[in-house]
Amino acid sequence: MSRSEFSEGITRSIPIVVSASPFAILFGAIAIANGQTIGEVALTSSTIFAGASQLVGIELFGHHVPAWLIVLSIFAVNFRHVLYSAALAPFVEHFSLSQKAATFFLLTDPQFAETLKRAETGTKVTFAWYMGLGLPIFVAWVLLSIVGAYFGRLIGDPARFGFDVLLPIYFLALVLGFRRRSNFLPVVIVSALASAIAHKTVGSPWHVSIGALAGVLAAALLPPAKADDSKAASSVVAEDSQ
Repeated sequence: MSRSEFSEGITRSIPIVVSASPFAILFGAIAIANGQTIGEVALTSSTIFAGASQLVGIELFGHHVPAWLIVLSIFAVNFRHVLYSAALAPFVEHFSLSQKAATFFLLTDPQFAETLKRAETGTKVTFAWYMGLGLPIFVAWVLLSIVGAYFGRLIGDPARFGFDVLLPIYFLALVLGFRRRSNFLPVVIVSALASAIAHKTVGSPWHVSIGALAGVLAAALLPPAKADDSKAASSVVAEDSQ
């Protein structure tokens, strides 16, 4: 692997690690509060490696719901990763099978956003760069989950300190990172409305995937951007990535 590209990936991962750290600690604290051991916290973070679905799963675990419902709920929250994988497939088709397996295991929301930005600026997505970006996030997530588990009893109820609003803010920041792209506003509106309606009718956590699917469908049906608009959007992405 290219050391320079690996180092470049690590550099891009630093702000993500910093922003994701509170969620990892929060998960560890909540997991302990819901009856998990520190070993179970480490196993959960290292195998599922998905903040939102881990938080959903641990809340259901604490309410002693059937195991199949917990698995189904996590699948519903993580279903957007199927869409992420399809979107990234053209940019990683030169990876070997084992590299693709590692790539999609490390696929998270910020990993997807950073990879898409890199690809849209015309820069090749290499395995070295992708691992440099993804591995620090993974290691930090697991270790900080354990830290949160150790100190979870000292925190008590995370909602008392307002930690429960960090996850929505985090996802909102990711969405706003694409605000200058063509058709951004109508796609976001359609996705938000569909998610809100689904939350009232179908319930959580299915509203997450339904909102995502509605947004994808809206993006596919809306007319593509003009050539000038596309160039402008690409230049903005390039500026944001620097």
